[in-house]
Amino acid sequence: MLNSRQNLGKIGEDIAADFLSKNGYTILTRNYRCCLGEIDIIAKIREVLVFIEVKTRMGDAYGSPAAAVTLRKQRQISKTAQYYLAERNLFDAPARFDVVSIITNPSQQAQIEIIPSAFDLCQE
Repeated sequence: MLNSRQNLGKIGEDIAADFLSKNGYTILTRNYRCCLGEIDIIAKIREVLVFIEVKTRMGDAYGSPAAAVTLRKQRQISKTAQYYLAERNLFDAPARFDVVSIITNPSQQAQIEIIPSAFDLCQE
């Protein structure tokens, strides 16, 4: 059973996947998990492989949801993406990291922002 935070995250990922599909992205997988972490959505746009982190909040009282993608989270996503690429022998594929920021409000339509190339591959 999902708690309210997990439920909000799932709703946000559903909204993001639909929005991305309508904006030229082809969704390859959702909630990719490995021993190093999770990536919310992996997609392609043209020939570019895109690793996407989705952040959803109810309202904007705490600022943009994208601000929650900290350096620590970027490092974890980077490691997980490298694992994905190695698993599929795709190291020569062009790739980038996008963030989708969603603010939901029961009385309004969700505010959705795609931030292409939101961060670079993080190495420790």
